[in-house]
Amino acid sequence: MSGDEQSIEGPLKGHHHETYVLPFLRTDDPSLAGRWKCREPRSGLLWFDRRCFTAEEPLLRALKGRVSRIPEVVEVEGTPLQRFIEGSTLGSLHEQGRPAPADISGQLGAVFHEMAVVRPESLSIARNCTKEDQAPEGDSAEFLERLIRFTEKQVYQKNQERFGGLFTSLGLDGEAFTRLRKHVLGMVERPFCLLHADLHRENLIVDPAARLWVIDWELAMFGDPLYDLATHLYLMRYPQEQVQEVVDAWRDSVEDVRKGSSRGWEKDLPLLIDYKSAQSVYTDVIRSATKLGASPVRDGSLLRLTAVKLHDIVSAATVPLGLESVPSADRIADELARWLAGQATAPVAGV
Repeated sequence: MSGDEQSIEGPLKGHHHETYVLPFLRTDDPSLAGRWKCREPRSGLLWFDRRCFTAEEPLLRALKGRVSRIPEVVEVEGTPLQRFIEGSTLGSLHEQGRPAPADISGQLGAVFHEMAVVRPESLSIARNCTKEDQAPEGDSAEFLERLIRFTEKQVYQKNQERFGGLFTSLGLDGEAFTRLRKHVLGMVERPFCLLHADLHRENLIVDPAARLWVIDWELAMFGDPLYDLATHLYLMRYPQEQVQEVVDAWRDSVEDVRKGSSRGWEKDLPLLIDYKSAQSVYTDVIRSATKLGASPVRDGSLLRLTAVKLHDIVSAATVPLGLESVPSADRIADELARWLAGQATAPVAGV
């Protein structure tokens, strides 16, 4: 497709896909000028989030003209290509914990506005989600319950054989989900819309004209618009002084589309962020332990770093998971060493 393999860049850094960037030169169509991404999912990956659409490219095609500043998609010789957005990730420009530029909040507000317009019934493309996955329209409490159920069944229960002992040593027994459900009771109803569900600094591209683009829509779904804000705040780690600015931009945007879209946000936003903290405990325990097991380093330094990381992650979720105490980093290091010594060869059951 490129006509010159020397012009191909890649594979690019990324977890879920093997991605290459190429200038598509073998065409007389000027609309195809520029660089494009060609990619395939990596095998053996750990997926711990619901994927409600069968593939990203059909979703991007369906959103063309409805959500601006997303990658264009074309199909060439049976291969889907995404236009490569030239620019830098927001994370490379402003690392986690640092404030984002003032104009970013306004541009994010425009993204939230466009997504709020897209209702579940207005997008007729193939989906993976079953009726069991989908909460009734506007039922934010049931929407969150389906997410909790997914984490409980597809992350915790499916990986009990290999990681059950490690979970238990951290206080993460099956009752933690019961306590989590009690913690998030009473969510207010809000009308559902399209959610990106993964708006973090590496999925936001700033082009040379300082315009914001949104990439990587694999985890998109329909649901409570407040969940998208909660996920964004949790992943972005804004300094506290910028959080309210982002919340205000979100509120103005979604309320402009549909009254009631931000109803009850003051009470429910912290609860949804608590869910994200609880969810990350299970996924990060599995990912961290798996990475540790695959590492050739056995001098204890990586073990200690992993233990400190897990101590911080579990500590952040003590309230939503109802944990009475958190093991010390030294205790977690001992448990990780014990797990490494007796780990099974069974594959991780990521979905």
